[in-house]
Amino acid sequence: MNATTSSTSVSPGVRQIWTRGRGLLLALVILLAAGTAMAALRSGDQHGRLDPRSADRFGSRATAELLKDSGVSIDVATTLTEATATTGPDTTLLVTNPDLLTRDQQRSLRDATAATGGRTVLLGAGPPSVDLLAPGVRTNTPAPVSARAPGCSLPAAGRAGTVDIGGERYLTTSPDADGCYMSDGLPTLLRIAGTNTGTDTDTDTDAGDTVLLGSPDLLYNDRLDKRGNASLALQLLGSRPHLVWYLPSLGDAAASGGSGDDSGSGFLDLIPSGWLWGTFQLFLAAVLAAAWRARRLGPLVAEQLPVAIRASESTEGRARLYRRANARDRAAAVLRSATRDRLAPLLGVSAADAHSPEALVSAVSARLPDTTLDLRTLLFGPAPAGDTALLRLADQLDALEREVRTS
Repeated sequence: MNATTSSTSVSPGVRQIWTRGRGLLLALVILLAAGTAMAALRSGDQHGRLDPRSADRFGSRATAELLKDSGVSIDVATTLTEATATTGPDTTLLVTNPDLLTRDQQRSLRDATAATGGRTVLLGAGPPSVDLLAPGVRTNTPAPVSARAPGCSLPAAGRAGTVDIGGERYLTTSPDADGCYMSDGLPTLLRIAGTNTGTDTDTDTDAGDTVLLGSPDLLYNDRLDKRGNASLALQLLGSRPHLVWYLPSLGDAAASGGSGDDSGSGFLDLIPSGWLWGTFQLFLAAVLAAAWRARRLGPLVAEQLPVAIRASESTEGRARLYRRANARDRAAAVLRSATRDRLAPLLGVSAADAHSPEALVSAVSARLPDTTLDLRTLLFGPAPAGDTALLRLADQLDALEREVRTS
């Protein structure tokens, strides 16, 4: 009995689970390995991105050296406190990644630079930061970086001429804004003038202002010597004798402080948007694959089994499936139907009336007038409430069939 139970068990073993899941596990390992390799390669290319101390292709050491040769002193800041400590009318504050700042940091930065009379340059400011750091400005769909002509009256852009720029495109209704380097009618460089403390507006040197650059590409080491990139960089960043080069970092203690506003960057904010989008695509692909594998193309087709299976094994296997699904109603219906099929020829009831309560119950009552069983409930009643009731039903059906056969 134990050997039969073991051989007919439908529970998957460890080997079966490994066989079924090893493909998915292998795919997951390959995906993680590919992601790690890509991250490592990209981190190598992006090492020191926009760092004025980095000589890599995406660094900005060349820009910093040109500014120093022009008499501009440069301080590198990696915290908000360092960046705002020396703001003033003689200082340009360059924020290399404003979108990385939390909402509290953005408010602090805005308050610290609002009335200093200095210049604030924001590189690639997008929807997460532009509403606080540049009130009244909105962004539009980013444009690819390419060589663009100024197309505006801003003196710095006119002197620089064509530069490599693109990225974020800006919209504003401010009358004191200069928009340059258009892409489909929207500027990728936007200068918003503040309070002018001087009289020479042509040089835009004495007025506090905010400059938004849609992309930082013209500051990269490998692009600085192309077209008018160096000229525009020197004019935007060298209009004042002191430059604070702010490289926002996740380790800034100010990022965890504030008034308890939970709208800052959380765990999901630290994940690049491309990975989130890729995860969504994988989830969608998994749903489509599940729907494809679960599709039904038509009704089931009965066919002969390729091997002979003992009736006891088939019965036990089906019983295990019923038990696993808690399908007591289905099991009871099968037991009653089989009993009715066997009783009908013994009682002289036709096959067509074998499942008719009136015909079959009347025939059984006529054969067994002294029976105490509720024949209608026994043969056509509801599903049993539990396993014990199901076993009792099976015993009663067997007893009824034995009585009919021996009567």
